[in-house]
Amino acid sequence: MGNGKIAVVTGAGSGIGRAVALALHGVGYAVVLAGRRMAALEETAAKCDALQPAMKPIQTDVSKPEQVQALFDAIRAEYGRLDLLFNNAGANAPGIAFEDLTYEQWSTVVGANLTGAFLCAQQAFRMMKAQEPRGGRIINNGSISAYVPRPQSAPYTSTKHGILGLTKCLSLDGRAYDIACSQIDIGNAATEMSARMAVGTKQANGETMVEPRMDVEAVADAVLFMAGLPLDANVQFMTVMATKMPYIGRG
Repeated sequence: MGNGKIAVVTGAGSGIGRAVALALHGVGYAVVLAGRRMAALEETAAKCDALQPAMKPIQTDVSKPEQVQALFDAIRAEYGRLDLLFNNAGANAPGIAFEDLTYEQWSTVVGANLTGAFLCAQQAFRMMKAQEPRGGRIINNGSISAYVPRPQSAPYTSTKHGILGLTKCLSLDGRAYDIACSQIDIGNAATEMSARMAVGTKQANGETMVEPRMDVEAVADAVLFMAGLPLDANVQFMTVMATKMPYIGRG
């Protein structure tokens, strides 16, 4: 049986987004799956428990305002409210020298990671402010890169520092409307995006090293905890990471 709550997960076609969407669905949320690849969203939806409310895939490029508008219009039309947004969609640029990055590479990462989070949060904020009962929760996928960079990561690290500021602003601006905003900072979850960690990635001292990873289900469990709090309580920032990865002492 459903719990009567509605969630939207961006970047839901793989990795962290898929794991979180399935976890939310497993505890009764009706989950809207947003992402650029419809086939991947449909794969996520096919994994859900048939006894729960069906997942709804909606093809969306979160960097495009008109597509984000259409996503939230569809949520409003079908469900009439929104209880949770997990801002998870993201992209990365090649690990190349800073001076060799192109404008297109920079813009792609900024569009997916920061502009997309802004656009989705803005639409969610409008719905949550106006609905009855009022309020809701926004959880932004930050990163350990919101605090410390990896080598050759200027686009990604810049956007994740931006997510940190966005989270703080949403937390402040949402207080009057019962909108809570959190940030989960994830280190080395075992997904396609972190596959390079298992074969070796460049460290701050120039060496290449294999890094430990953790099961992505640990991230899903953390998001469930954050989402399950009453709106008068908030996990402002949570870091969940592979215990032995080089973060403490990095640099």
